[in-house]
Amino acid sequence: MDLIDTLVIGAGQSGLATARALRRLGVEPVVLEAGDAPTGAWPKYYESLTLFSPARYSALPGMPFPGDPERYPRRDEVVAYLEGYAKQLDADIRTGHCVRALEHRDGVFTAELADGRALHARTVVAATGGFRNPYRPALPGLASFCGTVLHAAEYQRPEPFAGQRVVVVGGGNSAIQIATELAEPARVTVTTRGKLRFAPQRPLGRDLHFWYTITGLDAAPIGRFLSHPPTVPVLDTGRYRTAIAAGRLDHRPMFTSLESNQVLWSDGTSEPVDAIILATGYRPALDYLTALEVIDAEGHPRHRGGLATDLPGLAFVGLEWQRSLSSASIRGVGHDAARIARPLAALVLNSRKEIG
Repeated sequence: MDLIDTLVIGAGQSGLATARALRRLGVEPVVLEAGDAPTGAWPKYYESLTLFSPARYSALPGMPFPGDPERYPRRDEVVAYLEGYAKQLDADIRTGHCVRALEHRDGVFTAELADGRALHARTVVAATGGFRNPYRPALPGLASFCGTVLHAAEYQRPEPFAGQRVVVVGGGNSAIQIATELAEPARVTVTTRGKLRFAPQRPLGRDLHFWYTITGLDAAPIGRFLSHPPTVPVLDTGRYRTAIAAGRLDHRPMFTSLESNQVLWSDGTSEPVDAIILATGYRPALDYLTALEVIDAEGHPRHRGGLATDLPGLAFVGLEWQRSLSSASIRGVGHDAARIARPLAALVLNSRKEIG
């Protein structure tokens, strides 16, 4: 049986950062990517997506983000950056390799691929992250709504919604970015269960991530103390709050229900709506781990700092609040990858000695 040192599942930002961390410790990983390029979910995001961290704070270890370090990169720039990072990494990255299931027996992991092949490994890193499995809440009447329903993962551009009445569900950065650009050709309402929360993008003239970094908050290991990921405010230079104040879009409490093409608001009014966009976040895409029984009832892996608590040799990278505020971001996955790489490398090197 040919044994791979470490099988890294997913070749987005998490998988690439993990591959680099492992190689620096003498481990030769094989990185599997279901898609046709080592860019993760980034090419599928909406066209205007803009990072809320400057290029200076949006890089993986070992390769600065090119161009003006103070600018906020857009989707296609991130895609190009990841493609360049994969090339300079010089790792064994195999695209078009979709893992259907992972099993563990007698100290060996076996990955069953969609094409029927199997790969065997000493250790495994699940690096499919937290942004490949769109979360669609069971909102009252949504299943019978006869208008357009899209998750933010499916939204691409505002032009198809010209002249329409659109409701965006969610109060995060993506929800507000999408709603603001939709407000140009359409009539838009953002609806949430609680208040919209904003934080200044550039307090005291410096980007918020500058302050996160110099205070140590960005990488502080507080994720282990959280039972559920907290909501984070929308980072705003003033553009979004100004748009709401000027009436270009509005915010309302969550609707009571949907009926046919009507939305019933909590104040008792109703109106026809053409489209609902669910900017309701994501859940970890870890269905391939079902047989290992390492996932809890809510679909989250049981781990400590990225290392599976129930199965030595299995680790995770790219989960929201895996370890810190930045764990699921392009700026933070490198820290988490380095931490899980050390114990995995020790297992791999010990296994080699035993076999040798």
